Amino acid sequence: MANPSHHSLFGFNPDPSLTGYLPRYNRNSPYAPGAPGSGPDAMPPSHAPINRLSYLLNPPYESPTDLYSTNPSSTSHGHYTDAGMTSGGFDGSASTSQSRTPQLPQHSRAFEMYMSAGSMDSGRDAGAFNNNAFFIPSYLKGSNYMQRLEAAHKAQQAQRARQLQPGGSLSTGNTMTGSTANKAPTSHLGMAYDIIERAPDVEDISSVAPLPTKWNKDDKHGSLEVLANGQEVKYAASRSSREQDHETCAIRADHPMPRQAGIYYFEVTLLSRRRDETSVCIGFSGRGVPLTRPPGWEPDSWGYHGDDGDIYSGHNVGKAFDGRTFGPPDIIGCGINFRTREAFFTKNGQDYKTAFRDVKGKLYPTVGMKKAGEHIRVNFGQEPFAFEIDKLVKNEQAKIKAAISKTSVEGLVSPRMGETELIQRLVLQFLQHDGYVDTARAFAQEIHAEKQDLLIDQRTPVPGVNIKDDEDARRRQLIRGAILEGDIEKAFKFIHAYYPHVLDRNPDVYFKLRCRTFIEMVRKSAECCSPNAKKSNGHDVDDTPNKMDVDEYGTSDSMEEDGLGTTQPSQEDLLARTIQYGQELQKEFKEHESRDVNKALSEVFSLLAYPNPLQVKEVAPLLDRKGRVAVAEELNSAILSSLGKSSQSALENLYAQTSVLLDYLREDGGPGSLLTIQSIVDEVPKEQSP
Repeated sequence: MANPSHHSLFGFNPDPSLTGYLPRYNRNSPYAPGAPGSGPDAMPPSHAPINRLSYLLNPPYESPTDLYSTNPSSTSHGHYTDAGMTSGGFDGSASTSQSRTPQLPQHSRAFEMYMSAGSMDSGRDAGAFNNNAFFIPSYLKGSNYMQRLEAAHKAQQAQRARQLQPGGSLSTGNTMTGSTANKAPTSHLGMAYDIIERAPDVEDISSVAPLPTKWNKDDKHGSLEVLANGQEVKYAASRSSREQDHETCAIRADHPMPRQAGIYYFEVTLLSRRRDETSVCIGFSGRGVPLTRPPGWEPDSWGYHGDDGDIYSGHNVGKAFDGRTFGPPDIIGCGINFRTREAFFTKNGQDYKTAFRDVKGKLYPTVGMKKAGEHIRVNFGQEPFAFEIDKLVKNEQAKIKAAISKTSVEGLVSPRMGETELIQRLVLQFLQHDGYVDTARAFAQEIHAEKQDLLIDQRTPVPGVNIKDDEDARRRQLIRGAILEGDIEKAFKFIHAYYPHVLDRNPDVYFKLRCRTFIEMVRKSAECCSPNAKKSNGHDVDDTPNKMDVDEYGTSDSMEEDGLGTTQPSQEDLLARTIQYGQELQKEFKEHESRDVNKALSEVFSLLAYPNPLQVKEVAPLLDRKGRVAVAEELNSAILSSLGKSSQSALENLYAQTSVLLDYLREDGGPGSLLTIQSIVDEVPKEQSP
């Protein structure tokens, strides 16, 4: 998910595979310390520093809300139902035989990722080793670091695939070979376009520290031989006894241990035949440490030596270690907890006390050996480990979660309240902020009834929560409902009637609405051509307006009646209208200076290249109904901003601030590297299906 405070400017189809990882720290983020308007000096005088969560619930630039006034819960005199709060939503999806996971309002993508158990690494077999394949060590599954690394890896793969096309870039001409031979020409039905197939916008792989994957044949002593695709090392050359006494041949891995992972671990298996002559030493070192010295004998290096069983840290005088000596066929593990700056070693799956403290620097897995014939194999996580490193990581996570659970929120809000009450208020404010007033009212009544039932003396009055009827909320619901139904023209009518200047002040939102109109026209034409077509998620196509969208204030809206009961146009008429609208859209933005605008236009116009774009994987994502959600979200935020209100709810702001805070706490392997918001949500008891 993306950070709810950030949306791709022209991302009509948010890639669901990228919503599992948290946003990176952005110096321009309004939640980042030091960002313009975010420092203490920019805070209004009325904001008390201690009332940090109160500030979220009642932003200083808004008038104090009476959402939580101590009045009896009111009943609505002019009810209207909440659009999008039904199980089917606006998508018209029929319920399936499978149990549905709990869903938040469709327009709120900010928390949707936490309602499913899917992960980016599902189905991946850690034991299926391929040196050139992307792998996920078992103890790093689900971590923020691995999610970012996998996303960057996918982006790099997509870039390489594009470079393999003729000319080393995206194919936009008529030269078609190989897999592109069946693609359509660059014009169709009188409209010119370029097919743009690009990877999702993610951070460059260079910003994510890679995992060690093999021994580095370019960072080794000349007497060592690298075998088995970089997984094995053998002492192949012979030296004099004098050289053997004074020198060790060492080798380092291809990448340093990533601090962003929080904990890093690898294992080395000794393959030599003669146990009594072992001189292998295992550890880690900086890049500048000589390869003629064993790890641990030089500054910026640490090691565990098999011949004497001692551990060494920057000096050739060792210290006794509980693991004692080792040799073939022992498996020695080495790990670093970057949060505590402690290093540890394991032997044949057994853990020992901390070996080193205050470990720091850019450190590479390192192995040294002194005798010919010595042979080792490394496991950087491509295969299961002998030691239960997953259990160790979970124990570390439990320590951090225990510290979190001990934290009290009472001192963060004014007036003081408990955690349960704070959560209830956040949810209420979220529902009212996004226009679900009826749902907020029902929730408030449920809270009131629950408090009443818990009282010993039933005669004691319980303060209620007053949920106001909000005309702007009703209007925003109508607009959102029209967009989620795919009726962008109706949404335009509502916008011009209720908020005539909002699109003038937000040209990017206007452009997205125009493009979405074209996309919906193409979609409707494709569905008309294929009556039995399935939508992208497998459900039958059904865009019939949901009865939850009806205005129940008692006054009918003539704009909502437009088009009802009319005869549906033919497929030829739909196609002709689509082409005409596309030509108008192209003319309106043809001279636009923004490169992103031109790319977006090329993408949407590419839909006309295919008789049924819903069945073409290259362009079908553009027609995904999730694109409606993105546009509806941004328009809703723009309307709220035009009204002088916060464009995000307190709950969304709290989530965004937590995300940025976790990013800070992940720096240099801090406690944030061992936790994700998803890992906390996963511990919340799920509702049991009947």
